[in-house]
Amino acid sequence: MSQEVDFSKERKEVSTQYIKCDACGGNMNFDPTLQKLKCEHCGSVVDVQKNFDVKENDIEKGFENVEKWDPKEQVTYKCENCGAVVVVSAGEEATLCPFCGTSHVIRAEDLAGIKPQVVIPFQFGADKAEEYSRKWAKKRLFAPRKFKKTLESGNFRGVYEPCFTFDSKTFSRYVGRVGDRHTRTVGSGKNRRTETYVVYRNVSGQFNHFFDDVMVATNDNFGQALLNKLTPFKTSAACVFESKYLSGYYADRYRKDLKESWGDAKTFMDAELRRLIKQTLHCDVVDYLNVWTQHSDVTYKYVLLPVYMLQYRFHKKNYPVYINGSTGKVKGKTPVSPLRVAIASVLGVAVCVGLYVLYLWMNGAF
Repeated sequence: MSQEVDFSKERKEVSTQYIKCDACGGNMNFDPTLQKLKCEHCGSVVDVQKNFDVKENDIEKGFENVEKWDPKEQVTYKCENCGAVVVVSAGEEATLCPFCGTSHVIRAEDLAGIKPQVVIPFQFGADKAEEYSRKWAKKRLFAPRKFKKTLESGNFRGVYEPCFTFDSKTFSRYVGRVGDRHTRTVGSGKNRRTETYVVYRNVSGQFNHFFDDVMVATNDNFGQALLNKLTPFKTSAACVFESKYLSGYYADRYRKDLKESWGDAKTFMDAELRRLIKQTLHCDVVDYLNVWTQHSDVTYKYVLLPVYMLQYRFHKKNYPVYINGSTGKVKGKTPVSPLRVAIASVLGVAVCVGLYVLYLWMNGAF
C-alpha cells in the first residue's frame, strides 16, 4: 500500500500526539459509550476528566489569530507506531495512519490560526449509528436493497466538523412604511362586490435583542444547509477541548476564518432582526423597512461537532448519509431503485383496478 505525494505543493512538517495503553502498548481510543479512553487491544479503560467550564472568547482578540494555512499546503508527520511518513491536508486536525490505523492528533502548537476551544464528544459508537441509519432507511421505500446493506458500522466514518458560534447584543434602529389590509363593499346591484385595500402607516423605533450561540459552518463539505439540518447538537455535553476526545476519529479544520464566519453570522442576524421587528409591527404588508444594527459584547467559540458520515456511490453519483453524533438525527440522500419503483407502480395500478371492480360489483354491474 502506498500513498501518492504531490511534491508541487508546499509541505509543512508537524508533530502529532497519540495515546498508548500503559498495560499493553496498544492504541487508546475515545469510547463514546463509556465516555472514557479504551485500549483497542486489551480493553483497558482510562477515565476522562471532563471540564465543562466552557468560556466565551472576545472576538477582537480572535481577529488577531486568523492566520490559516494555504489550502494548497500539505502537512506531513511520521507515525511513531509504524514509522510511515503520512501526508494529509492542512485542513485536518486528526486522522488515522493508513498503514497501521494509529490515531494521530496534530499538536495544538503546530496548528495555524485559532485553536479548538470546545468539543461535543461523540455520545454513541458506530454500531448505534448503524441502528439509527437503518431506522431512517426503512422509510425510504424506493432505496435499493444494496444501499441499505451498506449501512453497517464498519462503513461509517466518525468526523469532528468545525464551526464557530457567536453571541452578540444588538441594538437596532428602524424606519419604514407598513400597511394593514381592509375590506369594503363597493357598487350596487349585480356590480356589488367586496374589495381589499391597504392602509399604509409610517413606522420607526428601536429594538434590542441578544443572540446566543449562532452556529456558522466553516467548510464547503459540511456547509450551513447541512449543519442546519443536523441541529440541534447536544450542547449540554460540550466541554473544554482536549485532544484525547479526537483519538480514534478524524477531525477537520475550518476553511472559513473567524472574520468571514462572523460576516455570515451577521447576515443571519440581520435577517432574523428584520423578522422579529416585523412581528412587533403587526402589519400585513411591508412597503419598505430599513434597519441599522450595532453589535456589542460579541464573543465566539471554535467548536468541534461529532458527525458520522457514509458515502455511497450509485450509477456514478454520490449519496451521502450524515448522523448527528450526539443525538442520532439522520439526514442524507438515497438512490432510487427503478425495479422498486416499477413494482410499486404495478401494485398501485392493481389496487386501483381492484377498487374499480369492487365498485362495479357493489353497484350490481356483475
